[in-house]
Amino acid sequence: MTETATARTPGAKRAGPGEHLFNLAKVNRIMGGPDYSSAQGGCVEGDRMIVALMRMAAGTGAEPHSHPNEQWIYVLEGTFKAKIGDQEIEAKPGSVVYIPANAIHSGGATKDADVVFFTCKDASHGLQGNKAA
Repeated sequence: MTETATARTPGAKRAGPGEHLFNLAKVNRIMGGPDYSSAQGGCVEGDRMIVALMRMAAGTGAEPHSHPNEQWIYVLEGTFKAKIGDQEIEAKPGSVVYIPANAIHSGGATKDADVVFFTCKDASHGLQGNKAA
């Protein structure tokens, strides 16, 4: 990485030379999808990977959207209900959700509790996607 590298995702922390440790609770908080999602949290980008620790408030979530990079979501707290293509899932703590590149998907926290999740994407594009038409 170069000293002048900027994050692909607006507001995200870009890992710089010699930076190897990040506290996701203290890096810049960003919206996971400003025009389609309630998810917010810390995000760090490297050359090839993007990671984020996100929270969705109980009863909120993400409208249908897609992104050109694939995504993994590891649920830490709460229950995450999602629809990926035509398949509906319910992910509880310890579950890992895979979202293929360009798949239209939506999801959110159940009404009883916030959902906290760690997510990882390849850095071919930023963290945020595009709201489905």
